[in-house]
Amino acid sequence: MSYQKPFKGLKVIDFSQGVAGPYCGMLLAQHGAEVIKVEPKDGDWARNLGQEYGEHSAFSVAANLGKKSIIVDLKNTKSQPILDTIIKQSDIFIEGFRPGVIKRLGYDYDRLKKINPKLIYLSISGFGQNGPMSHKPAMDPVLQAFTGFMAENKGPDNIPHRTPVIIFDMTTALYATQLISTSLYARINERFGRKIEISLMEAAAAMQSIRLMSGYMEGPYTHASSPSGTFKTKDGWIQIIVVKNHEFIKFCNAVGWKKFIKDKRFVNNTERRKHEAILSREVQKLFIKENTDYWKNLLNKYEVQNEKVQDYKDFIESDQTKAIDLISWLKQPTTEQIWPVPNIPGMPRFVDNDILSKAPSLGQHTKEILISLGYSNNQIEELINEGVIGNLYYASNSK
Repeated sequence: MSYQKPFKGLKVIDFSQGVAGPYCGMLLAQHGAEVIKVEPKDGDWARNLGQEYGEHSAFSVAANLGKKSIIVDLKNTKSQPILDTIIKQSDIFIEGFRPGVIKRLGYDYDRLKKINPKLIYLSISGFGQNGPMSHKPAMDPVLQAFTGFMAENKGPDNIPHRTPVIIFDMTTALYATQLISTSLYARINERFGRKIEISLMEAAAAMQSIRLMSGYMEGPYTHASSPSGTFKTKDGWIQIIVVKNHEFIKFCNAVGWKKFIKDKRFVNNTERRKHEAILSREVQKLFIKENTDYWKNLLNKYEVQNEKVQDYKDFIESDQTKAIDLISWLKQPTTEQIWPVPNIPGMPRFVDNDILSKAPSLGQHTKEILISLGYSNNQIEELINEGVIGNLYYASNSK
C-alpha cells in the first residue's frame, strides 16, 4: 500500500458491462487493485458500442484500462465453482444487471456473503432496486430524459437535447468508487462486508442537485448572471460569464459600453437579470461583427471570463492541454489506432505499454487466471469444449 497504489493487494471481480460499473472497476485498478473482468463469449456490449476498432470501442478502452479479462458463461452451472473460487479471494464484487437478474444467475449478495463474509458488494441499476420502473432498461440517454437534464439542455431552437457525453454513467461510476473507498476504510474495524446499491437515477439527481432544487423552486432555467451565455461570432461561438459588478464594468470598458456602466437597469446582478433579454440582444449584435479570436483576446485583456467554443480536436491540441500533460497517447490490444486518453486527475499519467494503460482483449487472461486457480491445461481445454469458458484465440496467439 502506498499513496500511488493504495488498493494494492485488493482483488475485484467485475461482472458489469457498459460504462458505470466498468469505469468504477477501472478506477480501482488504477489505484492498484487486481480487477478481473468477467465477460460473456461475445464480450461486454460496450466493445461494440459506436465505432469498433478491433475488439474495442472508445467506451471499452476508457472503462477497462488495467483490468484482466476472462470469458465465462454465467448460465452454465459448471462455471460457478470457478467464479466462487475467485469471489472467495476477492474484496469487491461489482454487478450492473437489472434487479433480479443477478439472483437468477446465482450471485446475489445473500449467497456470496456466506462464502465471503467480508465482501464489499456493489450493485448498480438504472432506476433503483425497487419501484414501478426498477425493471426498465436504462442507459444514459434515458436518464437524461427522465431526471430533467434533457429539458434543461435546450439550445436556441428550444428543443430538449441529450448530450453525447455519457455524463450520468460516469457520475455513477465516481459515486460508486467513493462508496467503495469509504467502505474499505470502514471495513478495517468491521467483521463483515456490506452491500452497496446505487443507481444512475440517484447519481443523476445528486449531480444536478443545485439546478434540480432551483428548478423545482423557481421553474425554467434563466442565467444566474447577466450578460452570460454562448454567443455567435463572425466565425464561430464564444462563451462569456459576467457575475460581479466589477466584472460588468470591465466588460463594458472592453467593448466600449461606457453608457451602460451607470445605467440603473444594470446597476447590479439582480437588475441585470431582470433585463437579460436586452443585454443578451446587445451582446449578440456586437459579437457577430468580429471573429472569435478577436473577442477572446480583447476580453482576456480586460480579465473578463470567456472562452472560445472548441471541438475535441481543438481541445486536445491546445497549448494549455499540452502544458499540463493532460493526454496520454496509448496503443491497445487488437487495434492499430493510437488513442488520446485523458489522464485521471491527481493520479500518475498513463504510460504507453504499461499494464495499467491497456484495456484487455476479450478473454485475454482466461488461461492465466484459471492456471492461477490450479486448473491444468487439460482441464482448461475440457472447460472450453464444454462451453464453460470462451475460446482463447487472441490470448494464445498474442504472446
